Amino acid sequence: MARSITLRGETDLDGFRAACRQLIADQVEPAHVSWFVAGGAEADLFAAEAEPAVDAREGAPAITIPPAFLTLIKSVLLHSEAKRFGLLYRLIWRLQREPGLRHDPLDADVIEAQHLSQAVRRDMHKMKAFVRFRRIETAKQPTQHIAWFEPGHHIVEAVAPFFARRFTAMHWAILTPERCVRWDGAALEFSPGAARDQAPPADAGERLWLTYYEHIFNPARLKLAMMQKEMPRRYWKNLPEAVLISPLAARAAERSAGMIAQAPSEVARRVPAASLPLRRPPLGPVTAAPTDLASLRTAIDRCRACPIGAAATQGVTGEGPLGARLMVVGEQPGDQEDLRGRPFVGPAGQLFDRALAELGWARGALFITNAVKHFKFELSVGLRGQRRIHKTPSQQEAAACLDWLEHEIAIVQPTALIALGATAARALLGASVAVTRERGQWLARGDGRRVLVTLHPAALLRMAPAEQDAAFAAWVGDLAHAAPFAATSSDPVTGQ
Repeated sequence: MARSITLRGETDLDGFRAACRQLIADQVEPAHVSWFVAGGAEADLFAAEAEPAVDAREGAPAITIPPAFLTLIKSVLLHSEAKRFGLLYRLIWRLQREPGLRHDPLDADVIEAQHLSQAVRRDMHKMKAFVRFRRIETAKQPTQHIAWFEPGHHIVEAVAPFFARRFTAMHWAILTPERCVRWDGAALEFSPGAARDQAPPADAGERLWLTYYEHIFNPARLKLAMMQKEMPRRYWKNLPEAVLISPLAARAAERSAGMIAQAPSEVARRVPAASLPLRRPPLGPVTAAPTDLASLRTAIDRCRACPIGAAATQGVTGEGPLGARLMVVGEQPGDQEDLRGRPFVGPAGQLFDRALAELGWARGALFITNAVKHFKFELSVGLRGQRRIHKTPSQQEAAACLDWLEHEIAIVQPTALIALGATAARALLGASVAVTRERGQWLARGDGRRVLVTLHPAALLRMAPAEQDAAFAAWVGDLAHAAPFAATSSDPVTGQ
C-alpha cells in the first residue's frame, strides 16, 4: 500500500523518526513511500493524498539504529537533496533486516548517504569561514552586526550555536534565503528567510578590511587552484574581498619579481631598558620583586620583553585575595580580558564560573591569573576585518613572563596551584607536561608547592557540542581534587 508523508520542515528530525517507526510497524516498503515537506510545491500538489508526520502510534516498535548511522542520518537530513528522506528510510528499513549493513562501507546506499553528509559538513565549514558581518546602528536599537549568507543546504540552525559561542557579547543576525537567525546576547531566535536587499550595504569597517586584505596579500604564495578549492567561486559574490582577487592575481607575477629585486632590509632590534624583565634561575628565588600587586601591575603594563606587550591593550594581572590558599593559572588573557583588564571574564571564564558554581567554590576566595600577562592575537577574516583571534604564545614569549608569574606567587603565597592547560603547567613546573595524561593529578614544583594539572576551559569550548557535557563533567571532576584548598561559597572571603 502506497503511503505519502509530509514533514513539518526540511530538518524535521522528530517527524521523520516518528514516521519511520510507524511505517516499519505497518511494514510499508521504502518503494511505496513518498516524502514531502510542508510548504513545498510537491506537498501542495499532493496535499489531498499526503498525511502529516505525527508521533508514532502506541505500540509501534522501537527502531534499532547504530550510533554511527544515527549521526549520519542527522547530517543527511540537512542536505538540500529532495530524495534524501527516501534514501534514509531505505537505509533504516534495511538495517532492521540486514544487521551486517553497518559494516559494509561499499554498499551503494551507504556511500550515497556518506557523500551527502560530507557535502553538509563542507557547507557548514564554509559558513563558519565565509560569513561577513556589517555593523549597523539606529536610534531605536543598540549596535548590531548583520551578515548575508547563501548556504547550499539547510544548515543554519545547526551552525548557529557556533556563532553564539564565538560572538557571545555581540548582538548579531545572519540572514539567508530560507532561514534567518538572531542572537541578542542571551538566546538564539530563528525566523523565515529574507531577501538579499534586507542585508546592510558595505560600511567603513569593510573598506578597512579590504585595505588590510590587499596589504597582506603575498603574490609569491598565490595558488589559484588551491584557493578556489578552499574558497569556491559560488561564495565570492558575498565576500567583500572577492573583488580584489582577480586584480591582485593578475599583478602577482610582477609584484613577486619586484620583491625579489628589492635589497634586504636591515633589522634593528631595540628593547627599552625599563622593560627588561627581572632574571632568576628556573623556579629559584626571585630577587628585587615588586612588593605588592599594584606595583606588579605597573611593571607588567610597561613590559616589552616580547612583542606581545606592545600590541595588547593592557597587561592583565591576577585578581584575588592575598594569602589565598589556591591559585588558578591559565594560559593568557583573551580578547575580553585584554579589554577589561581582568582574568577569566570571556567565554572560557564563563565556563570556569559555571564549574565553580557546581563545585560550590567562591571565586572571590581564589587568586586567578595567567602564565602570560598580555593578549597575543591575530586579525581574522571575520567581523569587519578587525576581530582579534587568540594565538598561542610561543615558548620564548611564555618564558619572558615567568618572572611576573613568580612575583605573583611570592606576593600571594598560595598553598597550592591549579594549572589550566599546557602553557600554565610548563610555566609552573619548568618542563613540558602531557596534560591529557597527567590531568587530575598533583605534581610538585621546585619550591615544594603542589600543582594540579587539567585542561584549559577553552579546550572544552572547541570540542564538538555532543562531547561537551561529558568533557565538562570530567573537567569538574579534575578540579574537585583541589577542594581542600578552595573556600566554599558559604565561607567568608578573607584577604584584600
